Amino acid sequence: MFEALQAPLFFGLIAAFVTTLGLIAVALRSDWSLRYANLFGLAAAGMLTAMAFLHILPEAFALSAGAPIWLTLGFFGGLVMHYVIRSVFPEREDSTLPSEAITPIVAIACHSFIDGIVYAVTFAASFSAGVFAAVGLILHEFPEGVIAFAILRRHGVSNRSAFFWAFLAAAATTPLGVLVSGPFMFGLGEETLGALFAVSAGLLLFVATGPLMAPLKEVAPARGLASLTAGVVIAVVLLIAPIPGHDHDHLGHAHDDSHAGHDH
Repeated sequence: MFEALQAPLFFGLIAAFVTTLGLIAVALRSDWSLRYANLFGLAAAGMLTAMAFLHILPEAFALSAGAPIWLTLGFFGGLVMHYVIRSVFPEREDSTLPSEAITPIVAIACHSFIDGIVYAVTFAASFSAGVFAAVGLILHEFPEGVIAFAILRRHGVSNRSAFFWAFLAAAATTPLGVLVSGPFMFGLGEETLGALFAVSAGLLLFVATGPLMAPLKEVAPARGLASLTAGVVIAVVLLIAPIPGHDHDHLGHAHDDSHAGHDH
């Protein structure tokens, strides 16, 4: 099994490295990022919304007929998780991780963890499918570190703590997803992957339209709308970046080829 994990783990580590680069880029400008944390949070909301609608949900609907149900469960699961976290971890002045920041960070961690599962499963189907999926996902990893860091700084987390928690949530979880899914990667089909994508999209949409939208009440409407729009535009630019040979059918074809190979 270790040999089968080498390729997805390699790409998972590259994804973590790319995410960390984004994290370092904003951490080096900590004072500036703190000053504009509210606007960064709104830009993050725009980015997550666009990523969910334009990237994650199309994958989910292409792979799973039950995607709408899983999307709904993911959204309301995020709502329940948010209120449970606020009840179990009430706000304290000495807290290193405010409860208001936990839900968004957990949602990003879940999304990155699912990315790692995708790496493992697609490489299990075929090497070419794994490469196409990995390249497509890695190109979109850079903003995740930025988003996680911005969320934490907006809630008053120190620069060092924000870097640490953002790294754990947005970067370390991807190779962890590869390792955890290793024993099951040959048995996870398209329906399961589609469900995971839909749950991830639901969680991110709750975070984007709920906790991350809170600064709209605290900033001038024009600046808030401009920040949201900037986040959407950045996400769209990243998502339309040309990825040679990447499409939704690679995973399906790879699974078909794999099954055909087993039949002989």
